[in-house]
Amino acid sequence: MTTTPILSLSAAELEGWLAEHDAPSYRRRQIWTWLARGVTDFAAMRDLPGALRDALAGAFRATSLTPIAVSEADRGLTTKTLFELEGGHSVEAVVMRYAERSTLCISSQAGCPIGCPFCATGRFPFGRNLNAHEIVEQAVDAQRVLAAEGRRLSHVVFMGMGEPMANYRAVVESVRRLSDPDLLGISPRRIVVSTSGLIPRIEQLAEEKIPVTLAISLHAARDELRDVLVPINRKYPVRDLVDAAQAYAEKSGRRVSYEWVMLAGVNDTERDARELGVLLKNRLAHVNLIPFNPVEDTPYHAPDRASIRAFKEKVEAQGLNVTVRDTRGREADAACGQLHERVMRTKLAV
Repeated sequence: MTTTPILSLSAAELEGWLAEHDAPSYRRRQIWTWLARGVTDFAAMRDLPGALRDALAGAFRATSLTPIAVSEADRGLTTKTLFELEGGHSVEAVVMRYAERSTLCISSQAGCPIGCPFCATGRFPFGRNLNAHEIVEQAVDAQRVLAAEGRRLSHVVFMGMGEPMANYRAVVESVRRLSDPDLLGISPRRIVVSTSGLIPRIEQLAEEKIPVTLAISLHAARDELRDVLVPINRKYPVRDLVDAAQAYAEKSGRRVSYEWVMLAGVNDTERDARELGVLLKNRLAHVNLIPFNPVEDTPYHAPDRASIRAFKEKVEAQGLNVTVRDTRGREADAACGQLHERVMRTKLAV
């Protein structure tokens, strides 16, 4: 396409373009407001002069993302969309509707280079990092969908495809833009940035002074097991990771969330519960247990409810705050990367 995605321009760049077209800088805020409402046609931006709308339509397009597949679950409360990026790669974004909030699970990379064996995202070759505007466009699209339902996007979690900290600059820029009151105005305190354990980026994030919640994809409390489940642990061992996360918590004042995908017979034993308790003792921490969403052609399975409950109680008994995540969309390509995998398999079979 010859036109430019308008959200690829910073506020200053868009205001510069407006000045070149004899338009005042406040028009930029009007344009962003329309985009945040879900408007994708510049002609529909009624408070802009007709000549400016024509110029915008000739120079820009509202988004660079093309939806190519959608799956729904939970009676329509969960919607997963697969978007095609410029260049042919694809990413997923998931909208989850709750009684008092609407949450978007957002992707930061096409694929993932980390290679966790229980994750569907890593089963296809890594594509590329997303640009900041491609991350923001996922949220703008979610807001468009939710606005039509009388809802508003209130929370964003960087837990979709990719390792956010491996695309650090774009992720931080997108967080700043998501929280910009002229665009979506989502409080950074309602944004979660996850990582499998890139310690230097955790330290860098602590200096940004953006009060996002840090989530650590932990899954094991001893190096021997975590080396297998989260291969980057071989470079950044688990105790060093938790120390870095604690330093972030102390500097930001934000409690760290430790994510633990529960795998039957692998990390749900009494030993695992005990080691987790020791690892996080006296830390500003919250443990989030996540029942495994089955991924085809992997040896892993979710524990039954009784086992999950027993594990939770054992961890809680050691003084930690623990919740079991409300698992959404099991019947609709629920696990990260599964819709992408299904669509890619279909293409390869043709």
